[in-house]
Amino acid sequence: MSTLVTLGMVAILGFACQWLAWKTTKPAILYLLMTGILIGPVSGLLDTDALLGELLFPLVSLSVAVILFEGSLTLKRSELKDISGTVLNMVTYGALLNVVIVTLATHYLAGLDWPLAALFGSLMVVTGPTVIVPILRTLRPNEKISRTLRWEGIVIDPLGALFAVIVFEWIIVQGSSTEITAVIGVFLKTLATGLGLGVTLGYAYGLLLRHHLLPEYLHNFSAIATVVAGFVLSDTLSHESGLLTITVMGIWLANMPGVDTRGILEFKESLTLIFVSSLFILLAARIDFAAFRNLGYGALGVLLVMQCIARPAKILLSTLGSSFTWRERTLLAWVGPRGIVAAAVTALFALRLDQLGYAQASLLVPLAFSVIIGTVVIQSMTARSLAKWLDVCEDESAGYLVIGANPVAIGIASALQGAGIKVVLCDNYWENIKAARMAGLSTYYGSPVSDHADLHLDTTGLHGMLGLSHQAERNTSAALRFREEFDLGDIYTLAMPGDREKFRTSEQHGGKFLFESSISYGKLASLFSKGAEVRKTRLTESFVYSDWQKQNQSSSTIELFALDPDNKIHWFTSDNKPQLNAGWIIYALNLQTKTEGELAKNQTTLVENVETAK
Repeated sequence: MSTLVTLGMVAILGFACQWLAWKTTKPAILYLLMTGILIGPVSGLLDTDALLGELLFPLVSLSVAVILFEGSLTLKRSELKDISGTVLNMVTYGALLNVVIVTLATHYLAGLDWPLAALFGSLMVVTGPTVIVPILRTLRPNEKISRTLRWEGIVIDPLGALFAVIVFEWIIVQGSSTEITAVIGVFLKTLATGLGLGVTLGYAYGLLLRHHLLPEYLHNFSAIATVVAGFVLSDTLSHESGLLTITVMGIWLANMPGVDTRGILEFKESLTLIFVSSLFILLAARIDFAAFRNLGYGALGVLLVMQCIARPAKILLSTLGSSFTWRERTLLAWVGPRGIVAAAVTALFALRLDQLGYAQASLLVPLAFSVIIGTVVIQSMTARSLAKWLDVCEDESAGYLVIGANPVAIGIASALQGAGIKVVLCDNYWENIKAARMAGLSTYYGSPVSDHADLHLDTTGLHGMLGLSHQAERNTSAALRFREEFDLGDIYTLAMPGDREKFRTSEQHGGKFLFESSISYGKLASLFSKGAEVRKTRLTESFVYSDWQKQNQSSSTIELFALDPDNKIHWFTSDNKPQLNAGWIIYALNLQTKTEGELAKNQTTLVENVETAK
């Protein structure tokens, strides 16, 4: 194939892998690596070295620099203060224990020399949110486990990569001289260059952002230019110090007062997605099956040690004296997949070490890919069953973050909770929060779009958002905030009153409109104030949906949602009316007189705390 066709194939396959990962809730790296192997060594459709030639190493280097910069932007000092002691243990001496065990296994089982074994051990300490989050979506553990695994992935990502970079620098300078004093001197020079230049660039670029010396449309471009220039300048001043510079620069920017990096971080996440999708197909296509054969059963041995010894030992040490039960410890000890940062940095280091003449450098990538594929496959297939057996997972029902804790939100949320669906109500007003708590509902007191919410608003077990605030702008801003965390199709808000098109929020920004387009917050609040209740009705073969409609033709009856026989929720929206059959349960807001209530014998009052909902 021509170069143009090959690049187009890589792009479309990368997109297909990401879409498939989203559809199956499995880590994308699994599909990307498998695709690269299929079109590379298996079929011979892609020859990465012939395609890129001398551009391969610079392309991988700059891609890894961007990936590490994006990860380091998420590491804020304030977040480290808020995480639990167990997570701190896991990313410090727990991680160090993991490095030691994996290093020993890599040396004795895979046969790598001590320097490369130590490098591999430091690389394999990184988990990362890109592999943890998809597994958590399928796993659905309890809140305690979910928060611990999520924070471990966020914090260990840049810290682990930083440690691996330092080990790599030590290997490089050690190979350049036989005298220990010279080795230490070059190593200290590399560290000084990386740290000094990273802080300098981070501070200088932060000043540009803080004092608004750059127009907003140039923020993303300038960030990329600074990362590339910083990487090149650092490597020019001190060989192999570029990655350290970029990592330090990102951490400095993330913690610099008065500097908002959220826009840059969002752009970097999108750019990282493109780089990762292309990079891993290209790297996997370079895998030589002969290298796998050279590893033999050693690769399997390293994988088993990591899964069955290193991870459990790390969790056991890190959770000593904590409140975790043995069931929760067991699940934490089983779940710890390796991901994108580990694979990307391993590939880069292997390329560089191979250029420097390290004979065993070619074994690093197949060994890393074996561990990544193995941990992702094993844990994706077994973690959910293990969590169910240990009884530490949530039920299958989708939960919702509810914006607002007013009477309308409390009434609908109570109905959802009564149906076994998890809800968390979020509001700025303490009186509303107090009323919701009196009704037995989980709450978050504060703005859902605040920095505090990013740290403390736990969305574990939640798969959608309901904008039920009386302020339409608050619903819209929350919808924009959570459109990446939840699928856009699972975000619902109330329609604005009135029929003037220029005042109505588009569904692109506000999500789907709940109920009929004419149903506003004001109408719902009016019904609740008059004593309306959320009632449920089970449809049968003898009492079908049309029968229910005949009994509830009043304008004071509003269809809210329905549950199918599998307990899956279906919302009534302005453009969607579920096809209800026997076995379905319909929930509706109904203002009935006593006589009308007696006629609807199959209806039962759901909201027990209706007085609070009023």
